[in-house]
Amino acid sequence: MAAISSLSFTALGQASERKHAVSSIRSLGSTFYGFRFRTISVSDSPGVRTRNSTSRMVIQCMSSATDVPTVSETKLSFLKAYKRPIPTVYNTVLQELIVQQHLMRYKRTYRYDAVFALGFVTVYDQLMEGYPNDEDRDAIFQAYIKALKEDPEQYRSDAQKLEDWARTQNANSLIEFPYREGEVEGILKDISEQARGNGSFSYSRFFAIGLFRLLELAKATEPSILEQFCAALNINKRSVDRDLDVYRNLLSKLVQAKELLKEYVDREKKKREERMGSQKANEAISKCVGEFLCSGQ
Repeated sequence: MAAISSLSFTALGQASERKHAVSSIRSLGSTFYGFRFRTISVSDSPGVRTRNSTSRMVIQCMSSATDVPTVSETKLSFLKAYKRPIPTVYNTVLQELIVQQHLMRYKRTYRYDAVFALGFVTVYDQLMEGYPNDEDRDAIFQAYIKALKEDPEQYRSDAQKLEDWARTQNANSLIEFPYREGEVEGILKDISEQARGNGSFSYSRFFAIGLFRLLELAKATEPSILEQFCAALNINKRSVDRDLDVYRNLLSKLVQAKELLKEYVDREKKKREERMGSQKANEAISKCVGEFLCSGQ
């Protein structure tokens, strides 16, 4: 993906050349608005005020908690935790992302799992690739996950665990996880059992992306392997295929938006350098003239 080395927030807010970049960013936000979770319904999303909401989910277990934050409160928590400005190309998608994840997070049937975490971390790292500052990128991740009242360290740890495991696998070992022993195999077996049950598994696009990441790292991206892997996990492959198509479209638009913004930033930087060069030349001429006049007195 295109890297953005520097950004001038004042210039981004004022220059007329940004129109094409902004248009692309808005298009990206619209695309991400479609990147929502099909399992969400208003009656199951207590972050949206409803009269009949009675039970809620927290990470890995059911909860009877009644103090569930609204979407606005979650967004405010994020903004309080990370107060620095975020470039538009990143912030537009982050705001859409946190809204959709809030609704999914507080859905009645929500249950955290490591494949979901891998999917989210993959999306986040793709989205934030090329961010001007690595420390800020990590701080934004921390603030984002904590705003959802979850553990960012667990997300990173679980994602890393699955990535390390997948790198040691191949197509055959992936689909044979039900017959093998191991920590990650146990995680996948648990997911398979939940998905086979009635209402105990909440599928999302982050989960689909997590699956694809496992296949990608194991160098097992043939459609037939994905089909067998989904069957072993009791997941609908058609849903996974459809969601991966949306994800690829999102990444494509993100690349285009970043490239346009980088071009704009580069043009602004060049203009500033030219203006500074002209100013320095004028100062040098004025200094020479001044010295000449002084020497003639």
